[in-house]
Amino acid sequence: MRAYPVALLISAAALLAACSSGDQQASAPKPHTKAPSSAPAKKAPETCSLLPPDQVGKAISKAGVTSKPGPKEENATNGGKATSCEFVVEGKTAGALAVTRYEGRQAKPADMVAAIKKAKPGAVDVPGFPDGAVYYVDQQKSATLAAAKISGGVPVLVNYTGPAKMTQEMMVPLVHTAVTGA
Repeated sequence: MRAYPVALLISAAALLAACSSGDQQASAPKPHTKAPSSAPAKKAPETCSLLPPDQVGKAISKAGVTSKPGPKEENATNGGKATSCEFVVEGKTAGALAVTRYEGRQAKPADMVAAIKKAKPGAVDVPGFPDGAVYYVDQQKSATLAAAKISGGVPVLVNYTGPAKMTQEMMVPLVHTAVTGA
């Protein structure tokens, strides 16, 4: 069950590759999109602080969920820096939250979501996220809900990955909570 954090980071890496291989127009900022600031970026919050374990427990109807920092990954090609948090119940991974920040990039949230939809067959838009979100089930092994936003001038992708039986409705409150703090 430890595959969720790895799958999460692989999904983020695939998105990064998709975003960075897009056409020139896709990487040009829209007038209303904030460009990255030349000032030093504010310190990003710890990923585990973005989503309380009890909220994950409520979503999956299990008590005693705990969290622990997961792997970190840096992709020099597209500037993505991913951190993650694993959620564990009864010694088994219940899911993982990943936050990927693209320092120095000007990716638009809509383009990030479009790249995921292009890379993941069956991915569907999720309403209720101002900058876009998408849900998909990957090879009937895991489900992911990913939302994109601009935070402090930095494009950010927040995604929760859990077992394939996790529905979009189960994940929406988790990702909403995490996106708010990211």
